[in-house]
Amino acid sequence: MAYNVLIVDDSPAMRSFVRRVMELSGLPVGRCLEAGNGQEALDLLRQEWVDVVLTDLNMPTMDGEQFVRHMEQDEAFRSIPVVVVSTDHSDQRVQRLLTLGAKGYVTKPFLPETLREELERALGGLHAG
Repeated sequence: MAYNVLIVDDSPAMRSFVRRVMELSGLPVGRCLEAGNGQEALDLLRQEWVDVVLTDLNMPTMDGEQFVRHMEQDEAFRSIPVVVVSTDHSDQRVQRLLTLGAKGYVTKPFLPETLREELERALGGLHAG
């Protein structure tokens, strides 16, 4: 089973990079959707189903923390695991995001294996190998 993924980051280059790293990680990826901020991501999720969301934190309009809050508060989106991908790796920020509902946290820069491990954990280890 291939996973449909939503990558949320205000940098097109970073979205492209994350997509490439996912391909290199060996995780089976189906459709890969993209959004430039949390609001765009929510709008997209109302139209398209995904299995997992990867989101940055520092974005305009709606940042990643606000986005994670919305995901957790919305019954329709609560079951979609969110993995934060950010340069901010302070223990306080990581704990706050996990408490808000994020299922994983990856610090930029990262190795493909690190991203794969976090995604597998967030997805329930369905493709753990």
